[in-house]
Amino acid sequence: MNWYVVYTKPKWEKKVAERLNEIGVVTYCPLVTKTSQWSDRKKIVSMPLFNSYIFVQIEEKDRNRVFEIPGAVRYLFWLGKPATVRNSEIEIIQNWLSAPATYEVTLDQWKKGDKIVLESGPFISQSAIIQEVKQNHYILILESMGCVLKVDKKGN
Repeated sequence: MNWYVVYTKPKWEKKVAERLNEIGVVTYCPLVTKTSQWSDRKKIVSMPLFNSYIFVQIEEKDRNRVFEIPGAVRYLFWLGKPATVRNSEIEIIQNWLSAPATYEVTLDQWKKGDKIVLESGPFISQSAIIQEVKQNHYILILESMGCVLKVDKKGN
């Protein structure tokens, strides 16, 4: 089954995901924990990683079931078709969110242009090209994800 991206009303991500789960639709609403500061208190809150977006795993023929739930606005489209997300991409997000805040990476023997495979952290097993080597950090290009990663050198 495909994963689709559903656009929700602002601040309705968790409610829509919960209600879709209740009617038997598999959902994934990635959450990050952060500390919010108010004038009188601090509170740890879970916020959606992607504002106004959740992922649903549903058969093509059942896609309209999503709209039975208040707060679900529309599907995200790409090139005229509903955007699909591969299972591996969902797993990468899950691994990234479950990774510890800090982890050890050693790259001291590498130089600009080298192609490596990350051995720890949230992007484990992803291949990367070293774009920049600085005194305190490396800049890596994660080709498969189309993003740039800054890695601090150990001990700095």
